[in-house]
Amino acid sequence: MSTAITLQSVTKQFTAGSAPALRGINLDILSGARTAILGPSGSGKSTILRMIAGLEDPSDGQILLNGRDVTGVLPERRGIGMVFQRPLLFPHLSVLDNIAFPLRAAGLSRRAAREAAHPSLDLVQLPGFEQRSVSSLSGGQQQRVAIARTLAAKPTILLLDEPFSALDPALRDDMHALLTRLRTELPPTVVIVTHDRDEAAAVADHIAVIEHGTLLQHDTVERIYHRPTSLAVARLMGGRNEIAGTVQRARHHSDLGSIPVDASTPDGPGTLVVRPEAVRIIASPHETRPGEPTHTATVQGVTRTGIRRSLVMSSGSALVTADLPAGVEAPVGATVTFGFAPDAPSVVPS
Repeated sequence: MSTAITLQSVTKQFTAGSAPALRGINLDILSGARTAILGPSGSGKSTILRMIAGLEDPSDGQILLNGRDVTGVLPERRGIGMVFQRPLLFPHLSVLDNIAFPLRAAGLSRRAAREAAHPSLDLVQLPGFEQRSVSSLSGGQQQRVAIARTLAAKPTILLLDEPFSALDPALRDDMHALLTRLRTELPPTVVIVTHDRDEAAAVADHIAVIEHGTLLQHDTVERIYHRPTSLAVARLMGGRNEIAGTVQRARHHSDLGSIPVDASTPDGPGTLVVRPEAVRIIASPHETRPGEPTHTATVQGVTRTGIRRSLVMSSGSALVTADLPAGVEAPVGATVTFGFAPDAPSVVPS
């Protein structure tokens, strides 16, 4: 599979003497990939997107699109469509004329541009909205119009810069579902910037995790969640279990005991990481699976997030957080038995 976007040792420093916003980023995004660039505010993720689009120039390094160095190439000549956090619609134009705008800019007549814009309006499920004023639309509808306008220009790469962060949770879910429905209609390569790991997992196949201007890991969604390469990645992905110990012959030894890990894990000091949802509380002996290693710990507390409850347990110096199943109670001081989902624990260097 060919590479659609390549960043080679890309650095960005906005002012002389200031800390770089990006530090030697090397990133390959394959053609056809749905990639999320994930990181906290100020990590540099939007700067990456703006440089791919041509809205910012790198201070050092190169950006290649389909193998072609695009340094100095104007944004409108890169074949890229971009959707921003704000829809940036033209208030004096109707919904249809907003969508048709890039086609008019490309030289089509008003009639031809409007005709060509109709399929994009249908894609985002807004038939009958052609003559509406954009100011009369909801935030989610406005963002649908912005997506339709971008798609009308037939870009080869679609960039989305936190496009749903201003929407309420229900509307965000609707927009994620829209992107899923449009999967076969979107350009082959899609890159979305977000600080929301759930959004990244919902709309992308791969995640590039960035922090303090440095790329920490670029991998599939599954591996980013379950095989982080550092504690920083594990924490950014919502991991809460970090158990210090030592690896010997593919087993991690700590106050929890001896836990099997991937055979490729090198011997030496290492921190065991396992996601809370991969820790299985065993409420009664008959729930134990044949051959399943089990561990015991003492309940330290229960926290609640919405309808979810998290159980915090200790075994010696090791603290373990697990999702508490509905109907199961675990008072502070109680002894709890638990196990790990198969192949769930992994080790990162200490």
